[in-house]
Amino acid sequence: MKFFVDTADIDAIAELNATGMVDGVTTNPSLILKSGRDILEVTKEISALVKGPVSAEVVSLEADDMIAEGRKLARIAPNIAVKVPLTWAGLKTCKTLTDEGHMVNVTLCFSANQALLAAKAGATFISPFVGRLDDINLDGMDLIGDIRTIYDNFGFETQILVASVRSVNHVTQSALIGADVVTAPPAVLKKLADHPLTEAGLAAFMADWAKTGQKIL
Repeated sequence: MKFFVDTADIDAIAELNATGMVDGVTTNPSLILKSGRDILEVTKEISALVKGPVSAEVVSLEADDMIAEGRKLARIAPNIAVKVPLTWAGLKTCKTLTDEGHMVNVTLCFSANQALLAAKAGATFISPFVGRLDDINLDGMDLIGDIRTIYDNFGFETQILVASVRSVNHVTQSALIGADVVTAPPAVLKKLADHPLTEAGLAAFMADWAKTGQKIL
């Protein structure tokens, strides 16, 4: 399963990228605006830093405007995946840009039917928002399972990119179901390495090692 990092923080991306744990990045205009920097400039910098897909989102609502914005974003770098909302205008944009050879990430997916439409429109990625479903007392992971079954039934190549990831449990369940990608904030990805028994074992080892008085360096 691929790990995408959901942030526009260049330093955070670089830190995780150095570990080999970053297969791509998802951004949105809100994340970039928080940095106070130009959207195109930040997107270009991230695209140069990371080899994998970098999702850059359109901000228009009409298809013609989305298509124009998507083409402009795609010119930033070859690894740009144009991010569009799951609306009819977004699906039209997806089909147009995909036919032109661009990667497209269809976002704000909350149902299996929406995911089916995105796959038929040729989406490279579909982004179901599991955390937001959990917020309204629905199990977001049930949606991931439904999409996996539908895509496998019909051989769709659209990759399931699990978004709105709030916990390490979301990552575990996504991997068990067979999602292709999870995108998560840096803090969640870092927590994947945490376990109290690992910490306790390391503390015990270091205590025993200290008693020997030996050094490696």
